[in-house]
Amino acid sequence: MNGPTGRFAPSPSGRMHFGNIVTALATWLSVKSRGGRWILRIEDLDPQRSKETWMSLIEDDLRWLGLSWDEGGMDDPLFRQSNRSEFYQEALRHLITTGMIYPCSCTRAEIMATQAPHQSDGRIIYGGRCRPAVMPDSNIIFPRTPHSVRLFVPDETISFTDGIFGEQTVNLSRECGDFILRRSDGAWAYQLAVVVDDALMGVDEVMRGSDLLLSAAQQILLYDLLGYRAPRFIHLPLICNSDGRRLSKRDGGMSMDRLRLRFSPEQLLGKAACVLGLRNDDTPVTLGELLAGFDLSKIKKTLSVNIDGDLNVIEA
Repeated sequence: MNGPTGRFAPSPSGRMHFGNIVTALATWLSVKSRGGRWILRIEDLDPQRSKETWMSLIEDDLRWLGLSWDEGGMDDPLFRQSNRSEFYQEALRHLITTGMIYPCSCTRAEIMATQAPHQSDGRIIYGGRCRPAVMPDSNIIFPRTPHSVRLFVPDETISFTDGIFGEQTVNLSRECGDFILRRSDGAWAYQLAVVVDDALMGVDEVMRGSDLLLSAAQQILLYDLLGYRAPRFIHLPLICNSDGRRLSKRDGGMSMDRLRLRFSPEQLLGKAACVLGLRNDDTPVTLGELLAGFDLSKIKKTLSVNIDGDLNVIEA
């Protein structure tokens, strides 16, 4: 395949909901409309929340909709993050040589108690309690006591062009802060794992929710430090319920087990395409019809889209 490589990377911590389906459909259409390949990666970094049952249901829901993948899935060990620790460890070893890594003993409760949330999205920016007075070096000694591993973020600006939201400029120090690469319990952090995985899997188009728009700057920094080429980023508007709250696995009525009882695959595809802005109405549609008429520029350029219980757009 000569087209782009995209991916859908769900976390198997519950049944997929309508928002997940909207993202899966958009990523599939974007790469398939240009003759590319679509990867299914299982992001099961958290062993406490990730279950084999949810992995199986994710795949069953995608097949039901007709969204087939070219590589990956739960039967391919290399596309499950729980099996990729050696790749993350190698990346961390490389980052240590940059002299920008340091141990952090702060608990989440301590950080939450002392920091104000970022004004735009509520994220907490690390205040630097464990940050060295000067940039650490590659000979830094890590304690034997439990600690997380943080990246010393420079006071620099990252600029990139998002496929939907256009030009983005982020000051790493002010808007992101030093971020964790490995947690104190030994689990790998999302920021490191997703960069390593996308780079090694040849993903050159990353399409996901706009809640991760700021994360793109952190990941571009990691791509650069690790010697990888950053992909094209495309951030989709978030799908929210009628109260304006982002859909989650707690929204039972939006879960795929309920939706499959109410809608056919073509009906659900029509709803998802309308929410994205790819169609003017939510009448049933086939994947073939959506593929033939796909145009990225049609996707709504709003940070969130509100829907009611029948998946009708009520605010955009």
